Amino acid sequence: MRPLRYSINLTLDGCCDHREISADEDLHRHAVENLDRADALLFGRVTYEMMEAAFRTGARPYWMEPFARTINAAKKYVVSSTLDRVDWNAELVRGDLGEAVQQFKRESGKGLFVGGVKLPLALAELGLIDEYEFVVQPRLVGHGPTLFAGLSKRVDLRLVSRLEFASGAVAMRYEPTR
Repeated sequence: MRPLRYSINLTLDGCCDHREISADEDLHRHAVENLDRADALLFGRVTYEMMEAAFRTGARPYWMEPFARTINAAKKYVVSSTLDRVDWNAELVRGDLGEAVQQFKRESGKGLFVGGVKLPLALAELGLIDEYEFVVQPRLVGHGPTLFAGLSKRVDLRLVSRLEFASGAVAMRYEPTR
């Protein structure tokens, strides 16, 4: 079975608004390494549209190019009840989320990678996330959004790795203690 991995950047006070995150060369390199551990990406509509707008075309610093090439080439599944169609190497996912993700996980391969805020909450509720990574930025911003607001039950996690970046950001990977 392919594992489902989740990674997100957030500030020390829990804000996961991408506009408040400083994404430097080291963090983009780390993100490419994460994406290399997956055969496909799983996005909700908001994350899909944000990532497509940021990385499909357009000018960007040279150090973002490896990430842009990697995400542009990746197979993407987009969970949305409002989009009529997707492209950018993507396929719409409709119907029962749990059944669809269970099917993706049963397929052979390196893994699945999910990003965003709302979709991971739904996946955590279903107990489908096999690895959580929180990349904590050394910044306080005093506002949200925050992660997993409204989670109906506690998810206990076990730290499996920790990586510090020159910027002061720290990536911590956890697995559920099922």
